[in-house]
Amino acid sequence: MMDAQELAQKIDHTNVGRDATWNDIEKLCDEAELYGFRNVCVTPTQTARASKFLENSSVGVCTVIGFPFGVQTLYSKAFEVKDAIDNGANELDMVLNVGALHSGDDNLVYRDIRGVVLAAGGKVVKVIFETGLLSSQEKVRACHIAQRAGAHYVKTSTGIGTTGATVEDVKLMRQNIKPEMKIKAAGGIRDLETALAMIEAGASRIGTSSGVQIMEGLSRV
Repeated sequence: MMDAQELAQKIDHTNVGRDATWNDIEKLCDEAELYGFRNVCVTPTQTARASKFLENSSVGVCTVIGFPFGVQTLYSKAFEVKDAIDNGANELDMVLNVGALHSGDDNLVYRDIRGVVLAAGGKVVKVIFETGLLSSQEKVRACHIAQRAGAHYVKTSTGIGTTGATVEDVKLMRQNIKPEMKIKAAGGIRDLETALAMIEAGASRIGTSSGVQIMEGLSRV
């Protein structure tokens, strides 16, 4: 069993709800500082405020790009990245263009991801697949495209899609990316047992709105 600090550093404590208030985000940031989470993950609107709140903290700020459907143009996503960085984001979770992948337009999918990677200027980029919408073959193709485009992570889900993370999907992703590339499991991870199962399957990061519950679960073990 990993210790509390090690587990906390694998968690992106998340609130990307469209109805999230500043009070909600301040609470998220307070909890992230208290438990020592790796990042908070918030919407673009909340990024500057979260960054300001956490400016003297070791907790980073992650925001979402092309959220939640991934259908923005290449230019729009790249602009979102630059705006997010200006507002203090140090990690970017971008949504894959699922329609383009379904259409077999792997070149567009590549250019979409590559544009975000270049705009990020070396900051961590994670590509959200929304695995519940993809076949196994599409998940494998998406892994290969994201890797070729220079993304740092592949990520299972937005958390608002049809399904969340599964152990099977994490294992499939791990088998189809190079060892130095990482996986973020997100969507429906609400307890310690599920979080540990995702890590065991190959996830390096957990995206969850239930970070506190997961840490409290560890304290009871």
